[in-house]
Amino acid sequence: MAFLKVDQNKIVDEDGKEVILRGAGLGGWMTMENFITGYPGCEYQMREALAEVLGEQKADFFHDRFLQHFFAEPDAVFFKSLGLNCVRIAVNYRHFEDDQNPRVLKSDAFKHLDRAISICANHSIYTIIDMHTAPGGQSGGWHADGGTHIANFWIHKDFQDRLVWLWGEIAERYKDNPWVAGYNILNEPADPHPQHATLITFYDRAYSAVRSVDPKHILFFDGNTLATDFSKFPEDAGSRWQNAAYSIHDYAVYGFPNSSELYEGTPAQIERLKNAYERKRKWIDDRGLCVWNGEWGPVYARDEYDGKETDDINQRRYMVLKDQLEIYEQDRLSWSIWLYKDIGFQGMVHVSKSTPYMQLFKDFLRRKHLLAVDAWGKDDRNVKHIYQPIADLIRESVKNGNHLKLYPPLWTFEERVTRLSRTMLVAEFMVKEWAEMFRGFDEKRLEDLAQSFSFENCLKRDGLNKTLREHALNI
Repeated sequence: MAFLKVDQNKIVDEDGKEVILRGAGLGGWMTMENFITGYPGCEYQMREALAEVLGEQKADFFHDRFLQHFFAEPDAVFFKSLGLNCVRIAVNYRHFEDDQNPRVLKSDAFKHLDRAISICANHSIYTIIDMHTAPGGQSGGWHADGGTHIANFWIHKDFQDRLVWLWGEIAERYKDNPWVAGYNILNEPADPHPQHATLITFYDRAYSAVRSVDPKHILFFDGNTLATDFSKFPEDAGSRWQNAAYSIHDYAVYGFPNSSELYEGTPAQIERLKNAYERKRKWIDDRGLCVWNGEWGPVYARDEYDGKETDDINQRRYMVLKDQLEIYEQDRLSWSIWLYKDIGFQGMVHVSKSTPYMQLFKDFLRRKHLLAVDAWGKDDRNVKHIYQPIADLIRESVKNGNHLKLYPPLWTFEERVTRLSRTMLVAEFMVKEWAEMFRGFDEKRLEDLAQSFSFENCLKRDGLNKTLREHALNI
């Protein structure tokens, strides 16, 4: 078994034969996310609240059993049955070091990551280790686990130093494992520097740290501003960062509730999909470098929230999925769809409503949905009018419209207002309520809740999986 590598604009094996990576993101596992498992706010807030309710020992027990059940042998068997060959494993730096004891590896740092990589290798599935959460937060998103809209990773050099150190430790651990396809150095960075200077410096340092112990693995570099912008990347990137690929995230507006029009798959709509995708990868193509689509994919309607419209909405989302895949297939693009498993919004498989976990949180999840507490794929029609006066007040008070245009530009003015007031402030007040629902549970009850996430207790999203299988087999 030999290592994969980048040869100009392709990923190849030891014989120089092209390898197209087709897979999915294992999100919500070693980086937990609110919309994936149902809690409000950020992971660290949830973990602190749960430890307060259960005590640290029982909280640690629950999280360890959750990790054990969420991804196991049956998941890999199913994944391989679809013809997929690569899992992008999203990890949170907190699994490896403690904020109160930085640069010291935890004793069980690699326990579950080793297990997942080994399970995948046993089924001839590559893995990519994705640093989804950095110290201080590399963006203002919930998935950066910073608890704020300010990306402090770029402000404090010590946070950057810690992640450079951690990548050296990870590279040392997996340097001889050919089933690890590579390292995704930082998920969706959002460096506000106008020249991306802090990001480029960090990439230089991370590259050097990895290469000092591991010359073999591919490095995957996300573009700035949430993997959309390479415009300030160095012109000598191809020689500066060798054996590297460049990661775009190609989410299509037609795959989300806030789309301005229904998707019909018209020539004009398909052209819009293609133009957005080509715009994201243009800098990479112009320099003859290798493109990897690290995230993409629609979200889906649910009977309990969308009622009789559910089937129609989802059929349109499957059309978006199919049309994106056909575009990718023409370019022989390597991709990793988001997402493998969740509680029913986007995953290839999702936890059954009949499980103890879903039964316990059914009413809470419905209320959280109606309040649009999660930012991802939000449907805020029930609460938008509540937050509009805040936006109006700010707009009236700040006379210069240019001062309302803040970084990142992907967050419109209204989006920024509601992210802070709805998905951070309201979510913060709901975290303890979520945790309180665990009060009094013994280990048997906690085990039952964690086991809800096992493959045996999940349902398959057949429309999604059928399309993925068809396109995986076409290549």
